[in-house]
Amino acid sequence: MSLPVDTPLVIADALGYLQHHLQELTKHQNTSEHTINATLMGLTAQLQQLTQLITTPAPTVALPPISAFLPPVSSPFPVLSVPFKQQTRPKLLSPPDFSSERSSGRAFFNSCTLYLCLAPEQLSCDEEKILWTLAFFKDGRAARWSENLFRQKVDTGIFPIQSWAHFKQQFWSQFFLVNAEADAINALEGSLYYQGNQTVDNYLDSFLTLVSDAGYTDLQTLVVKFCQGQIATISFG
Repeated sequence: MSLPVDTPLVIADALGYLQHHLQELTKHQNTSEHTINATLMGLTAQLQQLTQLITTPAPTVALPPISAFLPPVSSPFPVLSVPFKQQTRPKLLSPPDFSSERSSGRAFFNSCTLYLCLAPEQLSCDEEKILWTLAFFKDGRAARWSENLFRQKVDTGIFPIQSWAHFKQQFWSQFFLVNAEADAINALEGSLYYQGNQTVDNYLDSFLTLVSDAGYTDLQTLVVKFCQGQIATISFG
């Protein structure tokens, strides 16, 4: 049996040994024919496997791409990183400190409400809203009212105001004008309300505030009241 020239020595030796063994077994065929036949079948199968190994081409080893052996090439031009511009809101001004003046109670509460509406993510629950608002009660009756609320919490273990709606109700009763509507009506109907030394703009602003508090909606009545204030100014002037 001729083998290819490039057959490995180990395989060639193995084949030579098997061929020699086959010759010896053939000489003793008469002694144990059955055994020889079985052995021949096994040896034949082994020869087939070895022959297949010789004739089967060796697997091709894939080489890595050339780029794996090349160093990274840096660009001659600098790469400018553009910073991410995060969208920001204008900074909100906190409400001013509140001392307890009823005349400024509505303006203070409106300022707090506006801040809470524009920045709802900063104060998520009613308790935080209430405590944040009380932080501006730093003087006068407002500070004493706030101190009394915290004293009740220390005594009972529960803050006496649990919801923002309850706090709003308590604040209105404590720091809003008691008879704002009646006072506005008395001012508009009285003989002492007139423009005086005020500019037209200031007089108009104060007039609209009184009209809102008084609940006047009739246009003719508004015109009459506005003109009466100007006429009184001319008369007293």
